[in-house]
Amino acid sequence: MQYYGAFYRSELLPLLRRISAYLMRWIRKKYKRFRSFKAAHRCWQRITSRHPRLFVHWAWTPCFW
Repeated sequence: MQYYGAFYRSELLPLLRRISAYLMRWIRKKYKRFRSFKAAHRCWQRITSRHPRLFVHWAWTPCFW
């Protein structure tokens, strides 16, 4: 992320959002209580606000779409 993001940050952001989308999909499939979009979105906001450094790419794109 440091090297590629320094030169091609605009190209890297869609990839990072895709990774976040995969994480969101995993959360929705693993936990039944987060199957609905609203519940999963609340969970996502809670996790990204409490643990902003859990994944490195969240420093650049904490959203998932």
